[in-house]
Amino acid sequence: SPPEEVEDASEPTKRDRSHLENTLKLNEEKPADDVSGVLQRLRKIYHSSIKPLEHSYRYNELRQHEITDGEITSKPMVLFLGPWSVGKSSMINYLLGLDNTPYQLYTGAEPTTSEFTVIMHGPKLKTIEGIVMAADSARSFSPLEKFGQNFLEKLIGIEVPHKLLERVTFVDTPGIIENRKQQERGYPFNDVCQWFIDRADLIFVVFDPTKLDVGLELEMLFRQLKGRESQIRIILNKADSLATQELMRVYGALFWSLAPLINVTEPPRVYVSSFWPHDYHPETHRDLFLKEEISLLEDLNQVIENRMENKIAFIRQHAIRVRIHALLVDRYLQTYKDKMTFFSDGELVFRDIVEDPDRFFIFKSILAKTNVSKFDLPNREAYKDFFGINPISSFKLLSQQCSYMGGCFLEKIEKAITRELPDLLGSIGLGKKPNVLSCDVTGCGETPKNRYRKP
Repeated sequence: SPPEEVEDASEPTKRDRSHLENTLKLNEEKPADDVSGVLQRLRKIYHSSIKPLEHSYRYNELRQHEITDGEITSKPMVLFLGPWSVGKSSMINYLLGLDNTPYQLYTGAEPTTSEFTVIMHGPKLKTIEGIVMAADSARSFSPLEKFGQNFLEKLIGIEVPHKLLERVTFVDTPGIIENRKQQERGYPFNDVCQWFIDRADLIFVVFDPTKLDVGLELEMLFRQLKGRESQIRIILNKADSLATQELMRVYGALFWSLAPLINVTEPPRVYVSSFWPHDYHPETHRDLFLKEEISLLEDLNQVIENRMENKIAFIRQHAIRVRIHALLVDRYLQTYKDKMTFFSDGELVFRDIVEDPDRFFIFKSILAKTNVSKFDLPNREAYKDFFGINPISSFKLLSQQCSYMGGCFLEKIEKAITRELPDLLGSIGLGKKPNVLSCDVTGCGETPKNRYRKP
Protein backbone atom coordinates (compact mmCIF):
# COMPACT_ATOMS: atom_id res chain seq x y z
CA SER A 1 0.00 0.00 0.00
CA PRO A 2 1.20 3.58 -0.61
CA PRO A 3 3.20 5.11 2.30
CA GLU A 4 0.71 8.00 2.82
CA GLU A 5 -1.99 5.53 3.83
CA VAL A 6 0.31 3.84 6.31
CA GLU A 7 0.97 7.19 7.95
CA ASP A 8 -2.76 7.91 8.12
CA ALA A 9 -3.43 4.56 9.72
CA SER A 10 -0.78 5.02 12.41
CA GLU A 11 -1.73 8.61 13.28
CA PRO A 12 -5.51 9.09 13.40
CA THR A 13 -6.66 12.66 12.82
CA LYS A 14 -7.26 14.63 16.00
CA ARG A 15 -10.51 16.41 16.68
CA ASP A 16 -10.77 20.17 16.94
CA ARG A 17 -10.92 21.19 20.64
CA SER A 18 -12.23 24.73 20.26
CA HIS A 19 -15.77 23.79 21.41
CA LEU A 20 -14.26 22.43 24.65
CA GLU A 21 -12.47 25.67 25.37
CA ASN A 22 -15.47 27.82 24.49
CA THR A 23 -18.09 25.86 26.43
CA LEU A 24 -15.96 25.48 29.55
CA LYS A 25 -14.75 29.11 29.24
CA LEU A 26 -11.13 28.02 29.53
CA ASN A 27 -9.73 31.03 27.69
CA GLU A 28 -11.62 33.67 29.62
CA GLU A 29 -9.32 35.77 31.72
CA LYS A 30 -12.13 36.96 33.97
CA PRO A 31 -11.28 36.81 37.67
CA ALA A 32 -12.88 33.84 39.38
CA ASP A 33 -15.92 35.03 41.33
CA ASP A 34 -14.79 35.56 44.89
CA VAL A 35 -16.60 33.12 47.11
CA SER A 36 -14.31 33.28 50.13
CA GLY A 37 -16.71 35.59 52.04
CA VAL A 38 -19.65 33.24 51.47
CA LEU A 39 -17.51 30.25 52.48
CA GLN A 40 -16.47 31.98 55.71
CA ARG A 41 -20.12 32.62 56.59
CA LEU A 42 -21.01 29.04 55.71
CA ARG A 43 -18.24 27.70 57.96
CA LYS A 44 -19.37 29.98 60.78
CA ILE A 45 -23.01 28.79 60.53
CA TYR A 46 -21.84 25.18 60.45
CA HIS A 47 -19.52 25.49 63.46
CA SER A 48 -21.81 27.58 65.63
CA SER A 49 -25.27 26.22 64.77
CA ILE A 50 -24.96 22.67 63.42
CA LYS A 51 -21.81 21.11 64.84
CA PRO A 52 -22.71 21.40 68.57
CA LEU A 53 -25.86 19.30 68.08
CA GLU A 54 -24.06 16.88 65.74
CA HIS A 55 -21.38 16.43 68.39
CA SER A 56 -23.71 16.15 71.32
CA TYR A 57 -25.79 13.36 69.73
CA ARG A 58 -22.82 11.64 67.99
CA TYR A 59 -24.39 11.94 64.56
CA ASN A 60 -21.25 10.79 62.77
CA GLU A 61 -21.58 7.36 64.42
CA LEU A 62 -24.98 6.96 62.78
CA ARG A 63 -24.07 8.20 59.31
CA GLN A 64 -20.27 7.99 59.37
CA HIS A 65 -20.31 11.48 57.95
CA GLU A 66 -18.43 14.27 59.61
CA ILE A 67 -18.04 17.46 57.59
CA THR A 68 -14.51 18.82 57.67
CA ASP A 69 -13.50 22.38 56.82
CA GLY A 70 -11.74 20.92 53.79
CA GLU A 71 -15.09 19.62 52.60
CA ILE A 72 -16.83 22.97 53.07
CA THR A 73 -14.20 24.76 50.99
CA SER A 74 -13.60 21.99 48.42
CA LYS A 75 -14.29 22.40 44.70
CA PRO A 76 -17.16 20.60 42.98
CA MET A 77 -16.34 16.93 42.41
CA VAL A 78 -17.15 14.99 39.23
CA LEU A 79 -17.15 11.22 39.70
CA PHE A 80 -16.67 8.75 36.83
CA LEU A 81 -18.24 5.31 37.42
CA GLY A 82 -18.97 2.32 35.21
CA PRO A 83 -17.74 -1.09 34.05
CA TRP A 84 -14.08 -1.53 33.12
CA SER A 85 -12.78 -0.47 29.72
CA VAL A 86 -15.70 1.83 28.81
CA GLY A 87 -13.46 4.86 28.35
CA LYS A 88 -13.65 6.64 31.74
CA SER A 89 -9.92 7.43 31.87
CA SER A 90 -9.82 8.30 28.14
CA MET A 91 -12.65 10.76 28.73
CA ILE A 92 -10.72 12.52 31.52
CA ASN A 93 -7.58 12.59 29.36
CA TYR A 94 -9.65 14.12 26.57
CA LEU A 95 -11.36 16.79 28.71
CA LEU A 96 -8.03 17.89 30.17
CA GLY A 97 -5.97 17.43 26.99
CA LEU A 98 -3.61 15.01 28.79
CA ASP A 99 -3.08 12.70 25.81
CA ASN A 100 0.58 12.13 24.96
CA THR A 101 1.70 13.97 28.11
CA PRO A 102 3.57 12.20 30.92
CA TYR A 103 0.42 12.47 33.09
CA GLN A 104 -2.17 10.89 30.89
CA LEU A 105 -4.20 8.24 32.72
CA TYR A 106 -3.49 4.71 31.50
CA THR A 107 -6.06 3.39 29.09
CA GLY A 108 -6.48 0.10 27.27
CA ALA A 109 -8.70 -2.86 26.55
CA GLU A 110 -7.81 -4.64 29.81
CA PRO A 111 -8.93 -3.32 33.22
CA THR A 112 -6.24 -0.63 33.64
CA THR A 113 -7.39 1.65 36.45
CA SER A 114 -7.14 -0.30 39.67
CA GLU A 115 -6.98 2.83 41.84
CA PHE A 116 -9.28 5.64 42.80
CA THR A 117 -7.49 8.51 41.04
CA VAL A 118 -8.20 12.09 42.11
CA ILE A 119 -7.22 14.63 39.45
CA MET A 120 -6.91 18.08 40.99
CA HIS A 121 -5.28 21.43 40.40
CA GLY A 122 -1.65 22.08 41.30
CA PRO A 123 1.11 24.47 40.20
CA LYS A 124 3.02 21.68 38.44
CA LEU A 125 2.46 18.10 37.39
CA LYS A 126 2.97 15.74 40.30
CA THR A 127 1.63 12.56 41.85
CA ILE A 128 0.58 12.30 45.50
CA GLU A 129 0.32 9.05 47.43
CA GLY A 130 -3.08 8.26 48.98
CA ILE A 131 -1.55 8.04 52.46
CA VAL A 132 -0.25 11.61 52.09
CA MET A 133 -3.61 12.86 50.76
CA ALA A 134 -5.51 11.36 53.69
CA ALA A 135 -3.05 12.79 56.22
CA ASP A 136 -3.54 16.35 54.98
CA SER A 137 -6.52 17.73 56.87
CA ALA A 138 -6.71 20.81 54.62
CA ARG A 139 -7.79 18.54 51.78
CA SER A 140 -11.26 17.08 51.79
CA PHE A 141 -9.96 13.48 51.67
CA SER A 142 -8.85 13.00 55.28
CA PRO A 143 -12.04 11.02 56.22
CA LEU A 144 -10.91 8.31 53.76
CA GLU A 145 -8.42 7.09 56.37
CA LYS A 146 -11.18 5.06 57.96
CA PHE A 147 -11.15 2.60 55.01
CA GLY A 148 -7.71 1.35 56.06
CA GLN A 149 -4.20 1.05 54.65
CA ASN A 150 -5.19 -1.42 51.92
CA PHE A 151 -7.49 1.18 50.46
CA LEU A 152 -5.05 4.11 50.83
CA GLU A 153 -2.59 2.17 48.71
CA LYS A 154 -5.28 2.15 46.01
CA LEU A 155 -5.83 5.92 46.24
CA ILE A 156 -3.69 8.27 44.20
CA GLY A 157 -3.75 11.99 43.53
CA ILE A 158 -2.50 13.74 40.41
CA GLU A 159 -1.98 17.49 40.39
CA VAL A 160 -2.21 19.12 36.97
CA PRO A 161 -1.84 22.85 36.19
CA HIS A 162 -5.03 23.03 34.10
CA LYS A 163 -7.52 25.90 33.97
CA LEU A 164 -10.55 23.59 34.34
CA LEU A 165 -9.13 22.01 37.51
CA GLU A 166 -9.01 25.41 39.20
CA ARG A 167 -12.80 25.07 39.33
CA VAL A 168 -13.50 21.33 39.57
CA THR A 169 -11.92 18.03 40.71
CA PHE A 170 -12.26 14.74 38.76
CA VAL A 171 -12.31 11.29 40.35
CA ASP A 172 -11.63 8.23 38.21
CA THR A 173 -12.70 4.90 39.76
CA PRO A 174 -11.67 1.29 39.16
CA GLY A 175 -13.98 -0.31 36.62
CA ILE A 176 -16.76 -2.48 37.88
CA ILE A 177 -15.82 -6.06 37.16
CA GLU A 178 -18.76 -8.39 37.11
CA ASN A 179 -18.55 -11.85 38.74
CA ARG A 180 -15.92 -10.55 41.11
CA LYS A 181 -16.20 -10.81 44.87
CA GLN A 182 -15.76 -7.63 46.86
CA GLN A 183 -13.22 -9.21 49.22
CA GLU A 184 -10.92 -9.86 46.25
CA ARG A 185 -10.32 -6.13 46.08
CA GLY A 186 -8.90 -6.16 49.60
CA TYR A 187 -10.91 -3.16 50.82
CA PRO A 188 -14.64 -2.27 51.11
CA PHE A 189 -15.14 -1.17 47.47
CA ASN A 190 -18.86 -0.38 47.87
CA ASP A 191 -18.33 1.70 51.01
CA VAL A 192 -15.60 3.70 49.31
CA CYS A 193 -17.84 4.25 46.25
CA GLN A 194 -20.61 5.39 48.60
CA TRP A 195 -18.27 7.93 50.22
CA PHE A 196 -17.49 9.48 46.83
CA ILE A 197 -21.13 9.25 45.63
CA ASP A 198 -22.32 11.15 48.73
CA ARG A 199 -19.94 13.99 47.96
CA ALA A 200 -20.07 14.17 44.15
CA ASP A 201 -21.75 17.12 42.49
CA LEU A 202 -22.01 15.26 39.19
CA ILE A 203 -21.82 11.50 38.59
CA PHE A 204 -20.99 10.23 35.10
CA VAL A 205 -21.96 6.57 34.69
CA VAL A 206 -20.17 5.51 31.51
CA PHE A 207 -21.10 2.56 29.26
CA ASP A 208 -19.59 1.03 26.16
CA PRO A 209 -22.38 0.24 23.66
CA THR A 210 -20.50 -2.76 22.25
CA LYS A 211 -20.57 -4.61 25.58
CA LEU A 212 -23.52 -3.84 27.79
CA ASP A 213 -23.38 -6.07 30.79
CA VAL A 214 -25.58 -5.11 33.70
CA GLY A 215 -24.51 -7.58 36.36
CA LEU A 216 -24.55 -7.76 40.14
CA GLU A 217 -21.80 -5.26 40.95
CA LEU A 218 -23.47 -2.66 38.72
CA GLU A 219 -26.89 -3.35 40.26
CA MET A 220 -25.32 -2.87 43.66
CA LEU A 221 -23.88 0.45 42.49
CA PHE A 222 -27.25 1.74 41.26
CA ARG A 223 -28.73 0.81 44.61
CA GLN A 224 -26.12 3.09 46.17
CA LEU A 225 -27.04 5.91 43.79
CA LYS A 226 -30.59 6.08 45.21
CA GLY A 227 -31.42 9.62 46.22
CA ARG A 228 -28.71 11.06 43.98
CA GLU A 229 -30.68 10.74 40.74
CA SER A 230 -30.48 14.43 39.88
CA GLN A 231 -26.67 14.23 39.89
CA ILE A 232 -26.46 11.19 37.58
CA ARG A 233 -25.66 11.48 33.88
CA ILE A 234 -25.45 8.33 31.81
CA ILE A 235 -22.91 8.31 28.99
CA LEU A 236 -23.09 5.95 26.06
CA ASN A 237 -19.46 6.34 25.03
CA LYS A 238 -17.69 5.11 21.85
CA ALA A 239 -20.98 5.71 20.04
CA ASP A 240 -19.23 6.15 16.69
CA SER A 241 -18.15 2.50 16.77
CA LEU A 242 -21.68 1.34 15.86
CA ALA A 243 -23.96 1.85 12.89
CA THR A 244 -27.00 4.06 13.62
CA GLN A 245 -29.55 1.27 13.71
CA GLU A 246 -27.37 -0.78 16.03
CA LEU A 247 -26.83 2.25 18.29
CA MET A 248 -30.59 2.78 18.62
CA ARG A 249 -31.04 -0.85 19.64
CA VAL A 250 -28.32 -0.51 22.27
CA TYR A 251 -29.86 2.72 23.57
CA GLY A 252 -33.16 0.88 24.06
CA ALA A 253 -31.44 -2.12 25.65
CA LEU A 254 -29.58 0.15 28.09
CA PHE A 255 -32.82 1.77 29.26
CA TRP A 256 -34.48 -1.62 29.50
CA SER A 257 -31.77 -2.97 31.80
CA LEU A 258 -31.46 0.20 33.89
CA ALA A 259 -35.20 0.89 34.31
CA PRO A 260 -35.65 -1.48 37.30
CA LEU A 261 -32.54 0.01 38.94
CA ILE A 262 -33.54 3.67 38.70
CA ASN A 263 -37.06 4.21 39.97
CA VAL A 264 -37.61 7.90 39.40
CA THR A 265 -40.39 9.63 37.57
CA GLU A 266 -38.09 11.18 35.02
CA PRO A 267 -35.31 9.17 33.39
CA PRO A 268 -31.73 10.40 33.81
CA ARG A 269 -30.15 12.32 30.97
CA VAL A 270 -28.23 10.07 28.56
CA TYR A 271 -25.43 11.48 26.41
CA VAL A 272 -24.54 9.56 23.25
CA SER A 273 -21.13 10.48 21.88
CA SER A 274 -17.49 9.48 21.69
CA PHE A 275 -15.28 11.16 24.28
CA TRP A 276 -11.68 10.91 23.13
CA PRO A 277 -9.34 13.05 21.03
CA HIS A 278 -9.56 11.14 17.74
CA ASP A 279 -11.90 12.19 15.01
CA TYR A 280 -15.33 10.54 14.78
CA HIS A 281 -15.53 7.44 12.69
CA PRO A 282 -16.48 8.31 9.09
CA GLU A 283 -20.11 7.82 8.05
CA THR A 284 -21.45 8.32 11.57
CA HIS A 285 -23.61 11.11 12.99
CA ARG A 286 -20.82 13.61 13.63
CA ASP A 287 -23.21 16.53 14.16
CA LEU A 288 -25.30 14.65 16.68
CA PHE A 289 -22.22 13.46 18.62
CA LEU A 290 -20.74 16.96 18.69
CA LYS A 291 -24.04 18.48 19.92
CA GLU A 292 -24.30 15.81 22.62
CA GLU A 293 -20.75 16.50 23.72
CA ILE A 294 -21.39 20.24 23.92
CA SER A 295 -24.51 19.74 26.01
CA LEU A 296 -22.57 17.49 28.38
CA LEU A 297 -19.92 20.22 28.70
CA GLU A 298 -22.67 22.78 29.40
CA ASP A 299 -23.94 20.48 32.12
CA LEU A 300 -20.47 20.37 33.65
CA ASN A 301 -20.17 24.14 33.41
CA GLN A 302 -23.55 24.57 35.11
CA VAL A 303 -22.34 22.51 38.09
CA ILE A 304 -19.23 24.67 38.37
CA GLU A 305 -21.28 27.89 38.21
CA ASN A 306 -23.74 26.60 40.83
CA ARG A 307 -21.11 25.30 43.20
CA MET A 308 -21.94 27.67 46.07
CA GLU A 309 -25.68 27.01 45.81
CA ASN A 310 -24.98 23.27 45.89
CA LYS A 311 -22.60 23.58 48.83
CA ILE A 312 -25.16 25.54 50.88
CA ALA A 313 -27.95 23.10 49.91
CA PHE A 314 -25.66 20.20 50.91
CA ILE A 315 -24.89 21.71 54.35
CA ARG A 316 -28.59 22.48 54.83
CA GLN A 317 -29.56 18.89 53.96
CA HIS A 318 -26.94 17.72 56.46
CA ALA A 319 -28.39 20.05 59.12
CA ILE A 320 -31.90 18.68 58.47
CA ARG A 321 -30.63 15.15 59.10
CA VAL A 322 -28.72 16.16 62.23
CA ARG A 323 -31.86 17.84 63.59
CA ILE A 324 -33.99 14.75 62.94
CA HIS A 325 -31.38 12.52 64.58
CA ALA A 326 -31.31 14.78 67.66
CA LEU A 327 -35.12 14.78 67.87
CA LEU A 328 -35.14 10.98 67.66
CA VAL A 329 -32.49 10.45 70.32
CA ASP A 330 -34.33 12.95 72.53
CA ARG A 331 -37.57 11.02 72.00
CA TYR A 332 -35.92 7.65 72.79
CA LEU A 333 -34.48 9.20 75.96
CA GLN A 334 -37.80 10.78 77.00
CA THR A 335 -39.63 7.47 76.47
CA TYR A 336 -36.97 5.68 78.50
CA LYS A 337 -37.28 8.16 81.38
CA ASP A 338 -41.11 7.86 81.34
CA LYS A 339 -40.96 4.07 81.49
CA MET A 340 -38.36 3.82 84.23
CA THR A 341 -39.51 3.26 87.77
CA PHE A 342 -37.47 2.82 90.92
CA PHE A 343 -37.56 -0.98 90.56
CA SER A 344 -37.09 -1.44 86.81
CA ASP A 345 -34.02 -2.82 85.13
CA GLY A 346 -32.84 0.02 82.86
CA GLU A 347 -31.31 -2.28 80.27
CA LEU A 348 -34.46 -4.35 79.84
CA VAL A 349 -36.68 -1.28 79.64
CA PHE A 350 -34.49 0.25 76.95
CA ARG A 351 -34.18 -3.00 75.00
CA ASP A 352 -37.97 -3.04 74.73
CA ILE A 353 -38.00 0.47 73.29
CA VAL A 354 -35.18 -0.15 70.78
CA GLU A 355 -36.65 -3.47 69.61
CA ASP A 356 -40.05 -1.98 68.84
CA PRO A 357 -39.96 1.83 68.63
CA ASP A 358 -43.34 1.87 66.84
CA ARG A 359 -45.07 0.60 69.96
CA PHE A 360 -43.96 3.86 71.62
CA PHE A 361 -44.71 6.03 68.53
CA ILE A 362 -41.11 7.24 68.44
CA PHE A 363 -40.83 7.75 64.68
CA LYS A 364 -44.49 8.80 64.29
CA SER A 365 -44.10 11.54 66.89
CA ILE A 366 -41.10 12.98 65.02
CA LEU A 367 -43.04 12.99 61.75
CA ALA A 368 -45.75 15.01 63.45
CA LYS A 369 -43.27 17.83 64.05
CA THR A 370 -42.91 20.67 61.56
CA ASN A 371 -40.56 20.40 58.61
CA VAL A 372 -39.84 16.69 58.94
CA SER A 373 -40.12 14.67 55.76
CA LYS A 374 -40.60 10.91 56.00
CA PHE A 375 -37.88 10.55 53.33
CA ASP A 376 -35.28 11.99 55.69
CA LEU A 377 -36.06 9.60 58.55
CA PRO A 378 -33.20 7.19 59.21
CA ASN A 379 -33.69 3.45 59.30
CA ARG A 380 -35.03 2.01 62.57
CA GLU A 381 -32.46 -0.80 62.45
CA ALA A 382 -29.66 1.77 62.42
CA TYR A 383 -30.68 2.85 65.92
CA LYS A 384 -30.27 -0.66 67.32
CA ASP A 385 -26.60 -0.51 66.31
CA PHE A 386 -26.30 3.12 67.34
CA PHE A 387 -27.55 2.52 70.89
CA GLY A 388 -25.55 -0.71 71.04
CA ILE A 389 -22.42 1.47 70.98
CA ASN A 390 -23.79 4.60 72.69
CA PRO A 391 -25.73 3.84 75.89
CA ILE A 392 -28.90 5.93 76.21
CA SER A 393 -27.76 7.21 79.61
CA SER A 394 -24.84 9.04 77.95
CA PHE A 395 -27.20 11.54 76.27
CA LYS A 396 -28.99 14.62 77.59
CA LEU A 397 -32.49 15.73 76.69
CA LEU A 398 -32.77 18.55 74.14
CA SER A 399 -34.41 20.75 76.77
CA GLN A 400 -31.21 20.52 78.81
CA GLN A 401 -28.97 21.53 75.89
CA CYS A 402 -29.30 25.24 76.49
CA SER A 403 -27.04 27.84 78.04
CA TYR A 404 -27.69 31.38 79.19
CA MET A 405 -25.15 32.86 76.77
CA GLY A 406 -25.25 30.41 73.88
CA GLY A 407 -28.99 29.75 73.63
CA CYS A 408 -30.46 26.31 72.85
CA PHE A 409 -28.85 23.88 70.40
CA LEU A 410 -32.17 22.95 68.80
CA GLU A 411 -33.24 26.56 68.27
CA LYS A 412 -29.87 27.38 66.68
CA ILE A 413 -30.01 24.54 64.16
CA GLU A 414 -33.64 25.37 63.32
CA LYS A 415 -32.69 28.98 62.74
CA ALA A 416 -29.83 27.86 60.47
CA ILE A 417 -32.17 25.64 58.43
CA THR A 418 -35.07 28.06 58.08
CA ARG A 419 -33.30 31.45 58.02
CA GLU A 420 -29.50 31.65 57.94
CA LEU A 421 -28.75 29.18 55.13
CA PRO A 422 -31.62 30.34 52.84
CA ASP A 423 -30.45 33.96 53.45
CA LEU A 424 -26.92 33.01 52.48
CA LEU A 425 -28.31 31.36 49.35
CA GLY A 426 -30.22 34.56 48.63
CA SER A 427 -27.14 36.74 49.02
CA ILE A 428 -25.26 34.92 46.25
CA GLY A 429 -28.36 34.73 44.07
CA LEU A 430 -28.73 38.50 44.00
CA GLY A 431 -25.50 39.06 42.14
CA LYS A 432 -26.27 36.39 39.56
CA LYS A 433 -29.85 36.26 38.46
CA PRO A 434 -32.92 37.59 40.21
CA ASN A 435 -34.94 34.37 40.13
CA VAL A 436 -32.42 32.25 42.01
CA LEU A 437 -34.00 33.25 45.31
CA SER A 438 -36.99 31.01 44.88
CA CYS A 439 -36.76 27.61 46.51
CA ASP A 440 -37.91 26.03 43.24
CA VAL A 441 -34.61 26.90 41.67
CA THR A 442 -32.22 26.42 44.55
CA GLY A 443 -33.85 23.32 45.96
CA CYS A 444 -33.84 24.71 49.49
CA GLY A 445 -37.10 22.89 50.20
CA GLU A 446 -37.12 19.38 51.66
CA THR A 447 -36.87 17.79 48.20
CA PRO A 448 -34.24 19.48 46.04
CA LYS A 449 -35.25 19.92 42.43
CA ASN A 450 -32.98 18.79 39.62
CA ARG A 451 -31.36 22.13 38.90
CA TYR A 452 -29.41 20.94 35.89
CA ARG A 453 -32.30 19.76 33.80
CA LYS A 454 -32.76 21.71 30.62
CA PRO A 455 -35.99 23.74 31.01
